[in-house]
Formats: sequence, C-alpha cells, structure tokens
Amino acid sequence: MKLKKILIISGVVLVAAGVTTFTIVRAQSGYTKVLTAKVVHENLVSIVSGTGQIKPKTYVNIGATSFGRITHLYVKEGDRVKKGQVLATVESVQAKAGVDAQEASIRSADTDISSYLAAEKTAEATVDHSQADLNQKLLDWQRAQALYKAELIAKSEYDSKKAAYDTDVATLAQSKAALVQARAQTASARGKLGTAQATLTSNIDALNKTVSTAPFDGLVTNMPVREGETVVVGIQNAEGSTLMTLADLSVITADVKVDETDIVNVAMGQPVEVSVDALPGKVFPGKVTEVGDQAILRSTGIATSQSTTGTEEAKDFKVVVTLTNPPPELRAGLSATAKITTARRQNVLAIPIQALAMRTAASLKPNASMQTVNAASTGDGAPPVSQDPGTQGVFVLRSHGSKLESQFVPVTTGITGTTDIEVTSGLQAGDEIVIGPYKVLRTLKNDVKLKRDNAAATQESESS
Repeated sequence: MKLKKILIISGVVLVAAGVTTFTIVRAQSGYTKVLTAKVVHENLVSIVSGTGQIKPKTYVNIGATSFGRITHLYVKEGDRVKKGQVLATVESVQAKAGVDAQEASIRSADTDISSYLAAEKTAEATVDHSQADLNQKLLDWQRAQALYKAELIAKSEYDSKKAAYDTDVATLAQSKAALVQARAQTASARGKLGTAQATLTSNIDALNKTVSTAPFDGLVTNMPVREGETVVVGIQNAEGSTLMTLADLSVITADVKVDETDIVNVAMGQPVEVSVDALPGKVFPGKVTEVGDQAILRSTGIATSQSTTGTEEAKDFKVVVTLTNPPPELRAGLSATAKITTARRQNVLAIPIQALAMRTAASLKPNASMQTVNAASTGDGAPPVSQDPGTQGVFVLRSHGSKLESQFVPVTTGITGTTDIEVTSGLQAGDEIVIGPYKVLRTLKNDVKLKRDNAAATQESESS
C-alpha cells in the first residue's frame, strides 16, 4: 500500500511539473531573448593608441673629423658630459707640425715687412732730398737765365746751371721710382703674410679637428670604437667614421606609430600617457609635439613617397610625444606605448558600441531578407546595380501592453570611448536598447517580440 501511494504521489508531481513546463514554454514561444542596457549620461574619453620607442629629442653622432689613430678616449658609454668637454683625441703630429711651420713663416714674413717698411722710409727720405736739390737747382737755373739774357754770364756757366737742373730732375724721378718699388715690396710682403695667416688658420682648424668635444650637455649612448683604432673621415654611421653617439636626455620623446584610421583625430598639444615595457606599472605624462604628414608602410617602415612599389597595405603615421618630466632611468630605445587623449565629453548620452546596427528601410520589415532586400538586381542574375548603404541606429524596447517589441531608431554619434560611444541625437536618457547577443542583433527587425535575458550575462561577467 505504501509503495502504491508513493507511486501515485510521484505521478501527480510529474504531471503537475509537465503542465507547468508546457505552460511556460508555450508562453515564451515566439519571443527573442536579448541583452539590454539603459541609455545613461556619463563622461567619455576618446583614446588613440600607438607603439614605438623612447628617443632623446636631440642626439648626434660624433664623427671623426681627422684621419688617424685614436690616442685617447676620455669617456665611456653611459658617461654624462658637459658642453665643450674633451671626448677623444686623434694623433696630431702632422697637424701640429703644420701649425708650427706656418707660425714660423708668419714670423719671417713679419720681419720682411719690417725690413721693407724701413726701405720705404729711406726711399721717402731720398725723394725729399732729391726734391730739395731740384728746387735749389731750379732757382739757380732761373737766375742763370736772367743773367744770360743780360749778357752778364758766359754761355758755359748758363749751360752748367741747365745741366745741373736736368740732372736733379732725373734724380728725383729715380728716387720716386725707388719709393714706388719699396712700397710694392711692402705690399707684396703683406700679401704673403695674409696668405700665411690664412694657411695657419686652416692648419689650426685641422689641428683642432684632432680633438673631439661635446656640442651640448648629454649622455654617451654608444661608442663603437676603441683607443688605438684608426678612424677616417667619411659618411655618418660608416664603419670607422663615428666615434660615439651623444644624446641630450633633458628632453625625452616617444616616437610612436598611429594607425591611418586614427591619425585624423590626433592634434598638437593633446595629452598623452606613456608606458614603458621595461618599467611596468609606471605611466609618464606628456603631450603631442609632432604629427607626421607622411604615411609609413607598416611592412617596411618606408614612407610612401619613397616606396617604389604600388601595392596597397596598412599604413601608419609617425607621432612624437614629448614627456613632461622624464625620469633618469629612461633609456633610448626602450619600447613604449602611448595613449593619446583625442577628445573628452562630460555628462553626455552614451551607449555600448556593440548596440549600433546598420539597417535599410526594407530590411526592417518582419519578412525581409537581409541579404537580398537591399539589392536592385538585373533580370539575368547579375550582381546588384545599386545598394542602399543603410542607416545607423539602435533597437529600442517599446512596450505594447504587457509585451516588449523591437523598434529601430536612427541615431547620430559623437566621440568613441573604450567601450561606449556618444549619442548626439535619436535617444533619451533612460531608453532601454538591445545590445546583444550579436547573432540576434545582426538580423533583428522591427516589431519582434523580445524578452530580457540579462541575468545570464550578469552571471557570466561575475564568474569571469
């Protein structure tokens, strides 16, 4: 009896459960389960990311400016130096000898000029003496002329005065020629002195080039040579022509590459947060100080203007970020990631990005096909001639009595945050919209019966 009673009770329970299950299933048939969210006001920040490396704003390769063997290196890699500090020297025997020889030549030229100046003074005195004699002889001859006309002196005395005058004229001319010659010799000596001085300047420059000094305060970041090696004057970065690399670490930048789809939003002065792989957990503030205008091929790193290939591929743009207060532990070449804040909006309407959908008017009809309703095709089965690009919008939950149905609402959007996007028109705060699942949202139409299924999503997010 007891067993029979237990079986009867179990049967009644099973029947009741079956009836309940059937009722629930029937009540839910024809409904689409969706994830929903409310349209709310929030603060949005639009961020563009780029990756690159840390670089000093100013750095220079200290190249060899003189051929020869390195006689001394006064610094090593990692040393901090001051402007004007001697960094290295190259053998300078020949250059020093050239300077000494030219200095001796200049001293000799100075002596020659002094000698020529003295000769010039002597020639000037001779000219003055000859001029005085000529003046005296001119007076004697003039008197002789008057006396001769008065027949008071003989013809021989008259001729003698005339000859003395003519002789002094010639003597004065000779003295003046000697003076001109002396001045010419002085000018020639001065010209030779100028040439010697110019040569000395060149020799001193060659001698100075055997000593390399720091052009600014900085840090020695690379030293590819050793003391005793021979260096040559050549192209920068060529082997044997670069002594060391000096970087000014007072201004540190992060050179990053930004995708071509994001570069239009990047502008000078925008705030940036830079993180460095070698210093986890630390963020360094900065700002955009340079935005490149040349696209760079992602595969080769070459600017598109320099590329010889015509293939289409992804491109980046160079953006330079200057760090505000760079710490001393930063080193050139460290990998860095920059997050550039391109826009901020306070207290704006925002929705999850995944809620946005594109629909045409025809595709929103309950019996429309998403693949064919948009196309206007030819009669012979050819591809569509034209296609409506559709309207951007979201599906809003509308109440019809006790039921919820979908309603597509066109919207315009503003800036995009990390997960949400600004809505500038079409929605109001408190509107409930469909945000998923993706498989449902991509084919959802108007007037579809909906059922909220947010509990499963909440449990999933809590478990993750």
